[in-house]
Amino acid sequence: MAGKRQKGSEAKDKSTIEAIARSALQIHQDIQKKKAPNIKMPLRSLSNVKYDKKMGFFELGKHVKKRTLSVNTVKAFAQTLKMMSLSTELVKNDDFATKRDAYYQSKNWGDARFLEQPESDAIMDDIEAMFAIEGVTREQLRFIPDQHGGAVAGELVVVDHDLESGEAIEIDCTRFGSGAYAVPSWVEHLEFKTKAKFILCIETQGMFQRLQSHNYWKKASCILVSMGGVPTRACRRFVRRLSETAKIPVYAFTDCDPYGIGNIYRTLKVGSGNAAHINQFFCVPQAVYLGLTPYDIDQYGLQKATHPLGEQDRKRALDALKNDPFFQAHKPWQDALQKLLKMEVRAEQQALSLHGLNFVMEEYLPQKLKDPRKFLP
Repeated sequence: MAGKRQKGSEAKDKSTIEAIARSALQIHQDIQKKKAPNIKMPLRSLSNVKYDKKMGFFELGKHVKKRTLSVNTVKAFAQTLKMMSLSTELVKNDDFATKRDAYYQSKNWGDARFLEQPESDAIMDDIEAMFAIEGVTREQLRFIPDQHGGAVAGELVVVDHDLESGEAIEIDCTRFGSGAYAVPSWVEHLEFKTKAKFILCIETQGMFQRLQSHNYWKKASCILVSMGGVPTRACRRFVRRLSETAKIPVYAFTDCDPYGIGNIYRTLKVGSGNAAHINQFFCVPQAVYLGLTPYDIDQYGLQKATHPLGEQDRKRALDALKNDPFFQAHKPWQDALQKLLKMEVRAEQQALSLHGLNFVMEEYLPQKLKDPRKFLP
């Protein structure tokens, strides 16, 4: 990332540094007044979120936690300030650090160093929550995730930039042969060119590979995105920006089980409770659920290709019905989960191969796409 700053980044960098400076100044003023300084951050849990269909994502509630400087908190307090200082340095130098980088950077912090990375990760999460309230993301703080952001194939040209010269680089996602474009950890600078009709977000790499290798994207005039399980924040942000820029819908295609529905799809669409401070940036409220559904098991005769619903599956489904604001807000989803519990089975995307390896492309998806209005919300 180090190199020539991209257009528009200067203003964001300035606001990031100013936000950090304001927090540091408040701590300094409290110390001058001989008051015990404190740092406030939102409580990150499902119990502290609210869901409004109009907003489209999990929003933080009013509960906060406070870290006050004391004998017991002095190390964590110092680590928080050092992490804020590191962020400022990264922004000024137009550089970045992964979680692992930040952990090793702390080895130069004397008594404030982290002994294990989970300590470092926790402080970084706290800082992200602090500044998310002011509209500053972790990526703007220049801390980026280690994981990739998913794979992309289809009717899309991604416009990236050379890190040193700033020169535009056009990446054609139709020209990767048997491979695919890998979404980078930082996507804010990307631009898009596409005539695709929709984006299809797919849970499993296996299903993505089948659709990609048979050029399904060409037949359907779409963009395929492999989420690889629960989508990373980079994947969600990429899909969000692409959808809003191109003004095209997003359809999700996961396994028919409480994890695929309640974790993977729900996280894509509205975010999660422990990340509620970033959901406004890193979710795709416009996404709707194409499949696989409990109703598909009956309609497509997949009974022979199902698996028993395990105890963990039942717990996930019941927890979603009882505690999850998203499912509580959508009666169609409540009915679908209740049906799944009654059927006592789950089905993977690949269950459609019961009717032939290419059934998903030749029959299932074309039939589904005839009426997106019937997709689950």
